Amino acid sequence: MISLPIRDKTGNEVGTYEFDPAELAPGVNRQLLHDVVVMYEANRRVGTSATKSRGMVKGSTKKLYRQKGTGRARAGAKRTPVRRGGGVTFAKVARDFHYRLPRKAVRLATRMALLSKFLDDEATVLEELKMDTPKTKDVVEILKSLGLSGESCLVAIDRHDPVVWKSIRNVADVRVAPAGDLNAYDLLHKRRLLVTKAALDKLRGIGGDDEES
Repeated sequence: MISLPIRDKTGNEVGTYEFDPAELAPGVNRQLLHDVVVMYEANRRVGTSATKSRGMVKGSTKKLYRQKGTGRARAGAKRTPVRRGGGVTFAKVARDFHYRLPRKAVRLATRMALLSKFLDDEATVLEELKMDTPKTKDVVEILKSLGLSGESCLVAIDRHDPVVWKSIRNVADVRVAPAGDLNAYDLLHKRRLLVTKAALDKLRGIGGDDEES
């Protein structure tokens, strides 16, 4: 069993949260996590880098001068790669780096990444995170009270809350996401995880099957 203290916005302990780690994942497979992170990184690549081949360079295809009788080395068209301003040999072309791993593998990796945060003592359970009006200063104070100030952090809430999102979006190295939108890349990219009690209940209830990848 994993037992964690439940803290309020001031950092005080108000209870204890216990759950069976098997509810999230059977274990942590480092190779699977690596493969999924590589997939997310590859999918983030734009792939628009390209150079012009000789067929793309503006200019005539006519031979510069006759083959023999000039006393000079033979020459082809001005667009040849050996001449200044010509095309590029083996020119790069735009390419799509996107690929997908099996959906079940991606979902399992998300649950494993979530479990790793609890096993590595990098998760903090918050009683609730509700705000009436967007105010970044209040979020900064909450993070400071919880000892998360100055560290990259992912805040997991039970459902999308525009007020909370607006309050967190300007805090450096802090990102907020609903429980259903968590993925392995975001979980591993941030050093700490701040999860509300309601969000953790939802994650345990769905077992990760409804998480988007």
